[in-house]
Amino acid sequence: MKYQHRVLGMLSLLAVITYLDRVCIAVAGPRMQDELHISPEAWGWVTSVFFLSYSAFEIPTGALGDRVGPRRVLTRIVAWWSAFTALTGTVSNYYVLLLVRFCFGAGEAGAYPNASAVIGRWIPIAKRTRAWGIVWMTSQVGAALSPLLVVPIQVRYGWRAPFFVFGLLGVGWSLAWYVWFRDSPHEKDGVSAAELREIGSAPGLQRHGMPWATALRIPALWRIAAIGVCYVYALGFFQSWLQTYLVRGRGFTEAALVLSSLTYAVGATANGLGGLAGDWMVKRHGLRNGRRWLGVAGLSAAALLLTAAILAPSGNLALVFLSCAYGGILFQQPSLCALCLDVGRRNAGAVFGFMNTAANAASALSAVVFGYLVGYFGNYNAPFLPMVALLALGALLWLQVDPTRELLPEELPDESVSAGPLRSSAVLQTTSGHMRSE
Repeated sequence: MKYQHRVLGMLSLLAVITYLDRVCIAVAGPRMQDELHISPEAWGWVTSVFFLSYSAFEIPTGALGDRVGPRRVLTRIVAWWSAFTALTGTVSNYYVLLLVRFCFGAGEAGAYPNASAVIGRWIPIAKRTRAWGIVWMTSQVGAALSPLLVVPIQVRYGWRAPFFVFGLLGVGWSLAWYVWFRDSPHEKDGVSAAELREIGSAPGLQRHGMPWATALRIPALWRIAAIGVCYVYALGFFQSWLQTYLVRGRGFTEAALVLSSLTYAVGATANGLGGLAGDWMVKRHGLRNGRRWLGVAGLSAAALLLTAAILAPSGNLALVFLSCAYGGILFQQPSLCALCLDVGRRNAGAVFGFMNTAANAASALSAVVFGYLVGYFGNYNAPFLPMVALLALGALLWLQVDPTRELLPEELPDESVSAGPLRSSAVLQTTSGHMRSE
């Protein structure tokens, strides 16, 4: 087996553990709210505070991975968040829970920006969209497993026990990662010369910082971040409120919450198919149109399906529509991650971190707004309306991105600057690895 595939396997295992831990609190949410006497509005802050701290530390931790390498940074990230996953199971009141979840988010911040840096160094350009598809697909496998594991554990041992179990898994991964992984394929014993040529990576770790003063004046960076905001605002519901919605808004029993695994199974399938379709679309229609069209299709479908979920007459039908909407959102996700690599290149971790910071700030807002809208309107359907609007806006924003243009090129000929979008076959070949001239 090639080493690039082993690296991708480790990232996929990381994604499983990440979403096991994230969805654990959503599944345990109804029991926690009852035992700790937490209202819907207050529960919104429990889920929001994670995303607030997560978004606050995304950029610095992503940029740190670009500078010192993802081997050390990911080891610290996973060990930290695993400790606070376990500590979640020890909380005795609302305010301690807020503090623990804030620290959990701060620790997990940077996980996916650093995964982006790993993919940028270890995976050939032509395979990066499908690599992201596999990583996101396995994250949804973790999310799908979470209800199946948490429900029987908490029925037998209480809601605290799953947090202790999942915390141990992360500690084991971080130790294995630090011992085995290397930041560059050239630093890893056993990687063949043929695989090094296929990966196309340069020897050694390039240490550099993101020129933020310049980057923040580039509209394309803000458009990418805005797409992240639009889809993650809706995505946050599935990570924070889905199980509470099913119990309180659609009358599901605790035992029936295992059916929520369907949502994440659909998401896993959509992530995997989105990665494959993303590479196929780029090869068939070019980098610019391939990325754009897939993004538009995914978010447009999600907006329509989420509307159908609002109107569904039964809980089971609502769950089906919600699951399909989740699939639409995640179908376009690998392409957005690949877009960060397309335009970020040597600053891919920082670009991904910037996008993910904005996205998770939106998720934090979504979690709070959901709780307050439920309290204000007295039902669980009203909070979906802003989600539908933002998904539609995200589809429109996809039409404005240009993945053929590097955000911060090291050297750009004057004629390329004045000519507008980069169109030469040489540039497109560098960007996509398998492009034809447009």
